[in-house]
Amino acid sequence: MLKPLLDRVVVKMMEAEETTKSGIILASAAKEKPQIAEVLEVGPGGDVDGNDVKMYIKRGDKVILNKYSGTEIKYEGEDLIIVKQSDILAIVE
Repeated sequence: MLKPLLDRVVVKMMEAEETTKSGIILASAAKEKPQIAEVLEVGPGGDVDGNDVKMYIKRGDKVILNKYSGTEIKYEGEDLIIVKQSDILAIVE
């Protein structure tokens, strides 16, 4: 598995919903890009650009990402994104 450095987090985007809450089936073109991801790995935090960064995100969290953040990579056949902790907007509970 990838081990992110400093304040970086490795996430995998969750699948977009196929149907709305009212039961309407969405065509693939009508689906919005999902913004909820599962956290796979978390960096240790520490000294980032002269600031002490504490990591609040943990492995297994479901999070909402800033829409256009991070670096998309393909690792062992999976599409993953590496983001900074500051690009994570919220934890889904």
